[in-house]
Amino acid sequence: MDIHEYQAKEIIAEHGVKIADGGLAYSPEEAVQRSREIGGSVWVVKAQIHSGARGKAGGIKICKSHEEVAAAAEQLLGRRLVTHQTGPAGKVCGRLYVEAGTEIAQELYFSFLVDRSSERIVMVGSAQGGMEIEELAETHTEAIIKIYIEPSVGLLDYQAREMAFALGLPNSLVNAAVKTIKGCYRALRETDASMLEINPLVITANEDLIALDAKMGFDDNALFRQHRIAELRDKTQEDPREMAAADRGLSYVGLDGDIGCMINGAGLAMATMDMIKLSGGEPANFLDVGGGASAERTEKAFRLVLADKNVKAMLVNIFAGINRCDWIAEGVVQAVKKIDLKIPLIVRLSGTNVEAGRRIIADSGLPIITAETLAEAAEKAVQARNEVVAQASCEEA
Repeated sequence: MDIHEYQAKEIIAEHGVKIADGGLAYSPEEAVQRSREIGGSVWVVKAQIHSGARGKAGGIKICKSHEEVAAAAEQLLGRRLVTHQTGPAGKVCGRLYVEAGTEIAQELYFSFLVDRSSERIVMVGSAQGGMEIEELAETHTEAIIKIYIEPSVGLLDYQAREMAFALGLPNSLVNAAVKTIKGCYRALRETDASMLEINPLVITANEDLIALDAKMGFDDNALFRQHRIAELRDKTQEDPREMAAADRGLSYVGLDGDIGCMINGAGLAMATMDMIKLSGGEPANFLDVGGGASAERTEKAFRLVLADKNVKAMLVNIFAGINRCDWIAEGVVQAVKKIDLKIPLIVRLSGTNVEAGRRIIADSGLPIITAETLAEAAEKAVQARNEVVAQASCEEA
């Protein structure tokens, strides 16, 4: 789960990290009011979307009058911003963060990430921060500093100082940098965050150290114990299909294909998607219904997959271990009858009570295509999808 910049800044500020004065606005009038409250003569109006590279997409405006603040807010609110992180669909800006202008002497990059390969938190920094950090990471890897943190020990003072010196900070700012780094680490650990990024972390003309931007991402599996963080979720910034699934306790990731998938087990789901692609098709989603695929849960999963209007065929692939194939089959039959399915449905069952499950499917009288192996199921799903597309083309002609 991601949160907005202003929310991340509130969290790190509570842990001693300096940020510029700012306020939230939902309208041009509120934006102007925030700028008056902040004071000064320069303000930055920032679109609040779950994406980096907002500056390149025109989502950050520097304003030198209240009229410019109002005009910038008018331009950004309701606008769909497209960045390399959002994809072509972009994200709609529904709120703004108005911040005091900062006189920047130098931009730095700083972050904490969970590195799964080393099973540690890695602290990453660069003396060259700003909008080109991703390009810098690809072309000048030597400019990126990485320090790994032992989970059982945590961040040590000498590691924070090592990063401060590696960033090329003057001696007068080393203590402030250590405080900032340690504050960010505490925020990461206490909130179950998987990522905390400050880009840019700036040295001001007055030789101060300020987090000018902040991003945080959280482990969804830890939200049950992070109620405050869970309440920060902005569902308008997320795929509505994924949100609907999460609300129903299902694991769903929307994709760009047109073969809908309902599978139990993440590993089997990945294998099924690979097999669909190998057979010449494209999966429309990753959907893991889990071990307890009851009739009610099966129907919810069906409705979720079919809510995607791009789906031309649907593949159900279930390996019953703690579950039973006859229960799954009954759930599938009930769901198809209730939903009045209009697209081809391919069902592959394996595991406990598989013969009973197949009999239930066969005796249902429903036009369900069955398969015994994963490869056969994928091939039949792709074939059914191709027939639907060909029929649609003939009708249009």
